[in-house]
Order: sequence, then structure tokens, then C-alpha cells
Amino acid sequence: MSPPAQHELAQFNISTLRAPLDHPDIADFVAGLTVVNGLADRSPGFVWRLQGDDGDLTSVRPYEDERVIVNLSVWADVAALRDFAYRSAHLDFLRRRGEWFEPMVGETLVAWWAPIGHRPSIDEAKLRLALLNERGPSPDAFGVRRPFPPPG
Repeated sequence: MSPPAQHELAQFNISTLRAPLDHPDIADFVAGLTVVNGLADRSPGFVWRLQGDDGDLTSVRPYEDERVIVNLSVWADVAALRDFAYRSAHLDFLRRRGEWFEPMVGETLVAWWAPIGHRPSIDEAKLRLALLNERGPSPDAFGVRRPFPPPG
């Protein structure tokens, strides 16, 4: 019998909108936010996501470029996040990301292991993404395609 998990997977991702959220070209993305967030909330292994007053994070703009929107969530493990991202209706939205978002330079998603119960802040997440882009993958900041194992 393996010991109980002591860490959860935190993930942060950013995207640069092609147009403002109220633009018709982005309407399908905006309409899908409630559906995708609800799907995440009900997914096995989902733990938590940072939300604004509107139930998503589109109102939070922590970068100088106001077109950059963010997502910050915590999952039980890498498999749970992958299942949601690539084996659910979320994949339909991923396939359409080129319609709604500009290509970005560097990594746009970072993951790291957080102690169970820790809820990362936007500032912590931004630092993790910067670390990944400056130094490459490490146990402190990595991608989900080649994750590092949890500490211990």
C-alpha cells in the first residue's frame, strides 16, 4: 500500500486574446466558459480553481498586455488534468484555440507540485511560468507532457 499523497498538481496557463471578450469573433469562447468550467469542476481529480466574481478569471488581467487572460487550478495529479484537458469536451475548445488566441512566444502552461491544501496565488503562478521560460523544466516548474514526480 502506497503512502497517501502529500502534494497536488497546480497548473497555470495564459493566452492572448485575438479580440476583446465582447467581440463577435470571441463569442463562442465566452459562451463556452461556463460549460468548460463546470466540466472541470465535476471532473475526477479536480480540486480547485481560482475564480473571479463572474465564476471565471476573465476579469483578472495580471499582465501588462490586457489581452492576456489566465487560468489557475489545482488537480489531484497529472493524470486527472490530462484526462480533463485531452479526454473530455474540453478538447473541442482546445482544437479551436487558434480562432480565439494569438500565438505566444515561450511556454504558456506551467505545472508544479503544491502541498495538499495550498492554493497558489496569481503572483506565485506568474513566477513559476517565468521560471519555466527562463530556466527550462525543473521540479519547481514543468509542463504536463514531461512532468516531474511529486516530492518525496
